[in-house]
Amino acid sequence: MSKCILITGATGFVGSHILEAFMQDDSLNIIVACRNKKNLIQGFKGEIRAGDLRDNNYVKEVVKNIDVVCHAGAWTSLWNHKKQSNDNYLEPTLNLIKASKASGVKQFIFPSTTSATSFDLSSDPLNKGIPRKFWPHLCNVIAIENELRKTASSDFSAVVLRLGIFTGKRYGVGVLPILLPRLKTHLVPWVAGGKTNIPLIDGEDIGRAFLQSIKAKDLNNYEAFNIVGVEQPSVREMITFIHEKFNYPKPHFSVPFEVAYPFAWLMEKINPIVPWEPLITRSIIHLIEKTNVNNDKALDKLNYKPQIHWKDSVLKQIKEIHKHQKKAMSMAVKERGEHEINQ
Repeated sequence: MSKCILITGATGFVGSHILEAFMQDDSLNIIVACRNKKNLIQGFKGEIRAGDLRDNNYVKEVVKNIDVVCHAGAWTSLWNHKKQSNDNYLEPTLNLIKASKASGVKQFIFPSTTSATSFDLSSDPLNKGIPRKFWPHLCNVIAIENELRKTASSDFSAVVLRLGIFTGKRYGVGVLPILLPRLKTHLVPWVAGGKTNIPLIDGEDIGRAFLQSIKAKDLNNYEAFNIVGVEQPSVREMITFIHEKFNYPKPHFSVPFEVAYPFAWLMEKINPIVPWEPLITRSIIHLIEKTNVNNDKALDKLNYKPQIHWKDSVLKQIKEIHKHQKKAMSMAVKERGEHEINQ
């Protein structure tokens, strides 16, 4: 008997790639949850349960007769916006976890981030995340991880995938749409010489990781995995590649992290009195901090093997940006559905 799998956020970056990967496996019974079925990728002919995850009644209904929930529905912000993140992301997700367990869902798979913890702890994704008050969305991701730790049992297993920084087609979220317009200002510096590695992950490899998670055997009640790409370039390697391929300016000077964080704090503080978003935020600085992640555990327990090289992924994403993005992307979603990153 095939597993009945619910994919929330099926029109977003993560959700659409999960759906695309799952559609290649005829043994799966896929059900999607979304707000607007017109935004689903072409070719899906399965059941659609349309609705809004902020509606508690909808949440209770959408998980009925489901074996596995792949929760890709999200509201994101790279800084500030604590109330919006709580209302549109944290509370709906906690309600979804509660409803899933009550309805008899057997497995709940949640996408987190490799930036959840510190360098010295990041190699083991089972280590608890470290909340950063300057980034409410990250705090909420960690709170959801902790709720799954507490809730997981033999009847309701949880898999947390700590994903790297998104790249690839259907580029609706990620650092690149934020970074590229700022490079054009010639004001963005290297941080620590651009020597730290950046754990990029293509959307196709994300979908592959979710597919391997539902196929894996002998997982514990609560499991967590780092999921990154084939290679992890340095920030300098990535920006130099973008410069050579698309002629974006490279930074002209460098600052240490000890200077970058206070400067980003200042940019956030003056935001209310200027008509543009901050040039840089502490969350962006945090994203380019050194990490110590790899796919070893995911290879061992999930048989996850990334296939998309970061250069190919970055090329795909920037070509889409040039085709579709008419202005700099906002660091926060102002409306549910904007940039198609929610449901």
